[in-house]
Amino acid sequence: MKLVATGVFFVLICTFQGLGQNYQAINGSPFAGAMGAANNPAAILSTPYPWDITVFSTQLKNTTNAITFSDLSYISHKDTVGYKWKTGFLKRYAAFNYNVHLLNVRLNIGRNQAISFGANVRGYVSARTSNVNYNDTLQDMNQFFSINDGTTYAARVVGSSWLELYGTYSRTIWDDAIGRLNAGITLHAQRALAGAFAQLTNSTVKRNVVDTVTFYTLQAGSARYGYSSNFDSWHSNRSTNDNLKDIFKQSRAGAAVDLGVEYLVKPQGVSIDGHEDDYYDYDWKIGVSLMDLGANMFQYGSESREVSNPKTATSDFDLNNKFNYVSSFREFNDSLSTVVNSVARLHGRFIIWNPARVVINVDRMLPEHFALNTELTLNLGGNGPRLFTKEITLFALTPRWETRSLGGYLPMTVTTDGQVWVGGAAKLGPLLFGVHNWATVFSKTKTQNGGFYLSVVIRPGKKGFSAREDKQYTCPKL
Repeated sequence: MKLVATGVFFVLICTFQGLGQNYQAINGSPFAGAMGAANNPAAILSTPYPWDITVFSTQLKNTTNAITFSDLSYISHKDTVGYKWKTGFLKRYAAFNYNVHLLNVRLNIGRNQAISFGANVRGYVSARTSNVNYNDTLQDMNQFFSINDGTTYAARVVGSSWLELYGTYSRTIWDDAIGRLNAGITLHAQRALAGAFAQLTNSTVKRNVVDTVTFYTLQAGSARYGYSSNFDSWHSNRSTNDNLKDIFKQSRAGAAVDLGVEYLVKPQGVSIDGHEDDYYDYDWKIGVSLMDLGANMFQYGSESREVSNPKTATSDFDLNNKFNYVSSFREFNDSLSTVVNSVARLHGRFIIWNPARVVINVDRMLPEHFALNTELTLNLGGNGPRLFTKEITLFALTPRWETRSLGGYLPMTVTTDGQVWVGGAAKLGPLLFGVHNWATVFSKTKTQNGGFYLSVVIRPGKKGFSAREDKQYTCPKL
């Protein structure tokens, strides 16, 4: 159907034209501070600073096997950026996520408790198709169907973005000579900013031959697609600021919760350096967290539809005529209603679930400020009728060298679709910056797979750092 050739691939393109909680380099680090709550709410109690403030941070990550950009990298590009669709018969996918942290604060309440709070803006988009063939030289639907003879088409697109206010509380559950167990919880109060989805199921066409002419007619299939109603309030004759205000006014409330624990295995050596506090030192740190258990609710937009039972007399020639000059969602719906027998407007509300996942993180401290971090992320969202967003990262291994004010990191990531990225990051005082995949910096054809992150964090200086020491347990200086 034309819905495959236009709707699905259009969304795949748009995925990269928009603006996770994934500052991979510092996951598990004792210096992560307030940003550690995005990986495990218990982590905010494992940092030696009495307080820290993330003034601003942003992260984005994108991946696809459907398209390749050319003449584009993070450090150079031409005036015209080229792109090319990947040819061949394959399951195509694209995913994109971003977040912005706005004034996140973390405070220790003694050594056994800590809190963190702040505001974040987050968004996730993903698109997947069944096995389908495609190339840049196709001129019409007849050519598309001919290279996909016998194919059953299916596709799924989900996107959600929201504003959240969060509060995290962590405390020590037990502490002995061997180790310490911390537990934490984060509560999110959310406002759903934008949501959309599309699902195409079991779509097929029939090959027909009359004399020497081959043509295709619609055979079976169904589709559902919807978007949040606040998009209906966007009018081109109004200012962007007024449109954004209306979109926010019509957004709906949502909620989510994070749960986590961390167990620190203490060094068993005897410290003789009395002027240093070794309370936060560890040999191993093992964290397990259950993140983003929650959802956002949206009101269906006026052009949201459910269609099924295509008219079997509709040919590829008809599809070309009906859809080639579509310029709006309303015109698309009008054309689609002429090629199916069942059309229904979607009413009420729909829910898109947050990227719920289990995160297992193991951090190993090594001599001379070196450490090795490993992390496994297991998405919990399924592929059924419910709409889920998901994280891109499956596994990460991050060697790091890190002090209070300096750091160098080499995260190596395996994505959920089997891509392997080698990234890098650096910390210079309050500034942390990094890339998920070095190829996006040095290659002009890899920008579609990677991303970057940047943060500005204020921490106490060395004097404030030393103030964490509980003086009643300090050995007298000789």
